[in-house]
Formats: sequence, structure tokens, C-alpha cells
Amino acid sequence: MIEADPVFLPSSLPRPAGELAGLAAPWKTPTGWRFFKSVNNTSIGLLYIGTALLFFILAGILGLLMRAQLAVPDNTLLSAATYNQVFTMHGTVMMFLFAIPVVEAIAVYLLPNMLGARDLPFPRLSAYAFWAYAIGGLAFFCTLFAGLAPDGGWFMYPPLTGKEYSPGLNADFWLLGIGFIEISAIAGAIELIVGILFTRAPGMTLGRMPVYAWAMLVVAVMIVFAFPAIIAGTALLELERAYDWPFFIAERGGDPLLWQHLFWFFGHPEVYIIFLPAAGMVSTMIPTIAGTPLIGRRPIIVALVAVGFFSFALWAHHMFTAGLGVLEMSFVSAASMAVAVPTAIQVFAWIATLWRGKVTITGPTLFLLGFMFIFVLGGLTGVMVAVLPFDWQVHDTYFIVAHLHYVLIGGMVFPVFAAMYYWIPLINGNRLSESLARWVFGLMFGGFNLAFFPMHITGLLGMPRRVYTYAPDLGWNALNMLSTVGAFIFAAGVLLFIVDAVRAFRKPEKEVGNPWNAATLEWLPSEDYGNRSIPHIVSMEPLWDQPALAEEVEAGRHYLPGSATGKRETIVTSPVSGEPRYLLILPTDSWWPLIAAAGTAGFFLLLTVKMTLTAWACAIMAVVGIIAWLWQSDRPPPAATAKVSDTLTLPIGASGTASMSWWATIIMLVVDATIFTSFVFAYIHISMRLTVCPPPNAALADPLWPLLSGGLLLAGSALIVLSKRALGKPMLPWLVLAAMACMVAAFACDFNGQRLAGLEPTRQAWSATVAAMLAYQGLHVIGMVITGLYLCARAWNGHVRQSSRATLDNTALMWHYTTLQGIAASVAIHLVPKLMG
Repeated sequence: MIEADPVFLPSSLPRPAGELAGLAAPWKTPTGWRFFKSVNNTSIGLLYIGTALLFFILAGILGLLMRAQLAVPDNTLLSAATYNQVFTMHGTVMMFLFAIPVVEAIAVYLLPNMLGARDLPFPRLSAYAFWAYAIGGLAFFCTLFAGLAPDGGWFMYPPLTGKEYSPGLNADFWLLGIGFIEISAIAGAIELIVGILFTRAPGMTLGRMPVYAWAMLVVAVMIVFAFPAIIAGTALLELERAYDWPFFIAERGGDPLLWQHLFWFFGHPEVYIIFLPAAGMVSTMIPTIAGTPLIGRRPIIVALVAVGFFSFALWAHHMFTAGLGVLEMSFVSAASMAVAVPTAIQVFAWIATLWRGKVTITGPTLFLLGFMFIFVLGGLTGVMVAVLPFDWQVHDTYFIVAHLHYVLIGGMVFPVFAAMYYWIPLINGNRLSESLARWVFGLMFGGFNLAFFPMHITGLLGMPRRVYTYAPDLGWNALNMLSTVGAFIFAAGVLLFIVDAVRAFRKPEKEVGNPWNAATLEWLPSEDYGNRSIPHIVSMEPLWDQPALAEEVEAGRHYLPGSATGKRETIVTSPVSGEPRYLLILPTDSWWPLIAAAGTAGFFLLLTVKMTLTAWACAIMAVVGIIAWLWQSDRPPPAATAKVSDTLTLPIGASGTASMSWWATIIMLVVDATIFTSFVFAYIHISMRLTVCPPPNAALADPLWPLLSGGLLLAGSALIVLSKRALGKPMLPWLVLAAMACMVAAFACDFNGQRLAGLEPTRQAWSATVAAMLAYQGLHVIGMVITGLYLCARAWNGHVRQSSRATLDNTALMWHYTTLQGIAASVAIHLVPKLMG
């Protein structure tokens, strides 16, 4: 056991009078209706978790309606049209509004305390992400009551979802609603990556970081690379529906398989994005319930990374019946089997840890054991459907429905319920009932297996997915009735859990303590400001190896026991070794994230119902909200340095590559580049289907125009470089304005070149993909004009200086990226036809 020598604790006693009150004051959570402007991770995290669980319940009710409809043959409870909307919304809400948000929500709530930080580095970004998700998600769900819910399946395959076969607004709500909800998820991922890498407690090296934090880091990186594909896909399909650009219409050179490639490049990693956080939670809870360190900790971390890597090679796993080549399908089949190896490493490590320790049967234990049983069975059926001949037989049958639910409910829902039994005491100190936990688990475990195991057999007997009824002579009657009974038993378990949770939350608040004798930092005494002092970490199980740590932290014996500046603060540490680098001042509570999120949601949803003027008014509200919230940031610190312990003085704030916002901008640009790459992929995919490229009635722009555009873009970037050198001088905003003129002129050259070439996006898919890349570059030009004007306004108001230059540095990054993207688009458009001869 490793023990910290009290002689060398960072801060000495006694602490100054009023220090604790000075720390608590800026972190005080607003009460009453002002609570909704709170940005603290505990407030946003609880709202986030509660909203995600609400969507779980709503999607579950839709699932019960489906099972009631299928309980008996020739049932008329739901019409075919209503059933299509119900099953589409069930899948969409479960996948997009529950599964992804709940894992991010738990991370927002747990990770700061688990890492020893006061909060995540961008609290207002977390608040914006939550409110955009909550407002947009609830409005999207309400389309069900107006008969406008999407009805093309949660994966929205064209041509079924094209304008010809889905002429109403139903599909548009899915495309625009889900598109911006995914943007919310990406915002959360950026927050988590930067927070995990840079706001850990001093001494918490990557090797000492909790496995759950590793899992969330891998997942956040996966979100950055996977979600842009679905954003690009939804944009293309909405452009087709709104403006008749035929990306997926075969008669005009489009290809419905393009949607499948884009969707499943997101969709299959999404399965692991859902599972890996659950695996991280399991790796955190199992050592506690076994009372022993996790066996195979390093192999588990390597396995997490390996699963994330393999997941991007598996998207065609869902396209085995789509007519791909045998060689390509064989590689994907092999990868689908290979991903079972790192997953098995984790399962065997968990079993070994339980075997070595002394396990007490509690609520978390029951759900963890249930998780391992169900998930392993789901994994085995996953290996089965990775075998090509078997997949051809069961594709689009209820066997796949059973497999999907065994993986997702077993692999995510059961661990989430274990996590709620385990971590709910953090909220008000009260544990859930252990006696009721046995009933909840029994109903959920038994009901789940009764509901979904028979579906394997139903599928093997030939029952297809997505049918709203069936004939009585097909041999499916008894199996469907069993599944329906099981679904309602499972729902009874969830209802009993809700009753128990309400009972626990209504109890008087008491001291949290460490009821499970856990080893991780979230069980340290905590208030709105997090821990009284930020602990110094010397091992992987700090609360086991430093038994006095809780008392030391609460007494203010570690780092930053007060507020050095009178504001919200946390310590930024180095990404690998966890050494203190500087003090980060965090933003306080604000209405602006809520206003910006409401404007964003309103823009997308009102645009769907063709309320164009009101939609653009909401867009303006969103832009104003974001600018107002950013205007309050990037200000000179109140002092150059701050004393965070007896012997350690840190600079306040940082610039350049040491800045949190610099890294967040880099990650955002990676997302941006991945969206652009998806558009380029669409262009290449459509071009490769052509006999002649460009196709008849289409032509490339004269090379003079893209050359002129590229020159102007490079000139604009050069002016931005000069503006950075002119920091603090009156000429800075004028250089930025000149760069803006170059960028606008560059886009005008691109646009004019395509106009002279006769670009007509509605004529054929090739022209539509060219127009899509041009439009995406135009969107960036508009964004950079707004950003440039914002930078000029800050410069004219004296807010851009050496001690507050993040706006300038981040604008430069975005500017140079836009330059590279514009040049890359021109090269791609002209190079692909040349390579095709």
C-alpha cells in the first residue's frame, strides 16, 4: 500500500479564515427558475441523465405498443402507417436520444470528480449541448402526436425515404432533427477529450487514470470520427429532398448504397460507442464489489483502444446482402470476428477479478452479472452473423432484432442500471433499496430473456423485421406472445426501479461518505465546487492506497484549497504525466447557452415545417447567443500568477498550444475535415459509377478559376499570419478585413467557374456532389466572415492582446483550415476525372 507522507502535503494547516467561504461563493448553484442558467457539471449532468432516462421510458412505451400489436396475428391495434412511425421512433429515440446521450451525461456528471477536477474545461459548451439535445429531442418526439413522425426505419434507407416514396415532412424531421442532435453529441465529445487529457489531478498520469476515463476518451475520439459521416449523409439526403439534387436516385446517376456506406460508417462504431462507456463503468465497479484491484488493467485499456480501432472496419458488416464484392465482404467478415478478441479480454479480466475477490451480492452486483450473461450471448450471435452464409439467411429477420437487443440492452442498459445503483448515493447520500433491487433485477433479467430469446427462433422461422402483423398459420403465434409477455415483465422491473428511485430522492439528504469502499476519487467529499482541495495522486487506487486522502482533501491540505482569483478555477495538468501547468479560470452560470441552444433547435425544426422567416430568426438568436457568451470569455486574467499550494505558484491562463480552446478548435476542425471527407467520398463514389467522367451534359470548370481561387485563399491566410504578428497594433483588424475580402473573392471565383461550366445539380448526381462541396465551402466562407467581423470587433474594443489572444489564435486555425479545404475541394473535383482517364 502506498501512503502519502503528511509532512509533504502541498498545503499546510491551519487554513486562512474565510478561505472556504471564498471558494464556495462563485460556485453556488442558482435556485428557483435561475437554476436553468446553471452550467456546473453536477447540475447539467443530472439534467442530462434525467432527460436521457425520460427518452428511455418514452421509447420503451413505444416498444410495448409494438409488442402489443404483434402479440397475436392479424391484430388491428395499430394501423400499418402508425406502426411504421412507432417502430421508427422507437429505434431512433433509443439510439439517438437515449443510448448516446446517457453515456455522455454520466461522463459529464462523474468525470470531473473522478479526475479530481473542479469542472470540465468548457462548462457552457456542456450546457449548450444539453439544452440543444433536450429541446430538440422533445420537439422531435412530439411529431409522433401530429402524425409527422418519421416512418422509414431508424436507418432511413433511400429510395424509400426519398421524396418520391416519402413526400411528407416525416423524413425531414428525422434528417434535420437528428442532424443537429449529433452536433450536440460532438460538442460533448470535444469537452470530454480536452477535460480528460488536461484537467486531471496532479500526479494522475495516464497510467493512473481510471479505466472509465480511458473508455470515455476512446469513445469521444470515436464520436469525432464516426458522427461526421451521418451529418454528411443527412445533409445530402435533405438536399435531395428539398432541392432535387439526386445523390441517391439511380435514374440520374445516384446510388442508394452511398447512404448505406455513410450511415453504417457511423452506425457500426455507434454500437461500440454505446458499449465502451458501459465497459468502462463495469471495470470501475467490479474491483469495488470484489474488494480487489482490477486484474489485467493494462490489457483492458489496450482492448478498449483495439475495439475502437476495429469498429471502423466493420461498417459493411450491415451490407452483406447489398451486392458488395466477395473479397471485400470476406475482409469485413474477418474483422467482425476479430473484434470479439479484445472484447473477450475484458470479459475474462472481469471474471478473474470477481474470482480473486470476495463478492457481496448487491444491486450493482446483480446487474453486472446479468450484463455479462446477456452481453456474451449477444456477442456470440454477433460472431454468427459475421459468417456470410448465415447472415444471408437471417438478414432482416427477427434474429437480427434479438441480436441487436442482446448487445445493446445487455451491453449498455444493464450496466447503466448497475451504475445507477452504485452511484446514486452521490446525489443525496441515500442508497436504493437492496431488497427491491432483487425484484427489479429479477423482473428485468427474466423479462428481457423471455422477450428477446424467442426472437432468435422467430427469425430462424422466417419472420421478417418491420412487419406490423402476420398470418396465423406461420407458426409464430406462441413465440410472439412470449415476447410480448416478457416485454411487459421487463417494463414492470423498470417501473419498480423508478418507484424506488423516487423514494430515495425524497429522503432527507445525508453525508455521502464512501458506502462501497471504492478506490476512485468521485467518493471524496464534494460540494458545488467539487473537492475542497484538488488531491495529489500517487497510485491507481488512490482511496485504497491513501487512506487519509478524504480527510486531507476536506481539510484543504492539497492543491488550490481556496479561490485564488475569486472566480471558478481548476488546475490544468500535462496530458501524459499529470504535472500542474497553469490555473484555468472557468466561466460562470449564464443564460446564453440556453438561448443559443433554443435558437439552434428552433432553426432546424422550423426549417423542417417551411417556416423559413421564423427559422432564420431563430438562427440569428443562436448566433447572437453564441457571440454574447464568447464575448465574455478570452479576457486578461486578474493577475499573472496564483499560489495554489505552499510551494507551487502557477501562471493564470495560457495561450497557443497550451490553451484549452486551441485544442478544442483543433478537434472541431478534425470533425469538420471528416464531414468534408465524407462529401469527397460521395463525389468519388458517384464518379466511379460513371462510364465517362464528367458525365454527358456536365463539365469541369476552366482550371484558371480554381487556380485563381487557390491563390486568393493563400493570400488571405498570409494576411491572417501577418495579423498575428500585428497583435496589439491598430492595423490588426484591417489585415483581417483584407483577408475576408480575399476569401470572399476566392469563393466568387469558384462559383463563377462552375456557373460558366454549366453546373446544374438537379441534372445528375455527379453535378450534385460537386455542388455539395461548393456549398460546404460557401458555408465556411460565411462562417469565417462572421468570425472575422467578431475578431475585428474585439480588436477595436481592446480585447485582443498578448494576455487574451485565444480568439485570434483560434480564428487563424479556422481560417487556414478553410483555405486548405477550398484547395482540396478544387483538387478533388479536377483530379478524380483525370485519374479515371
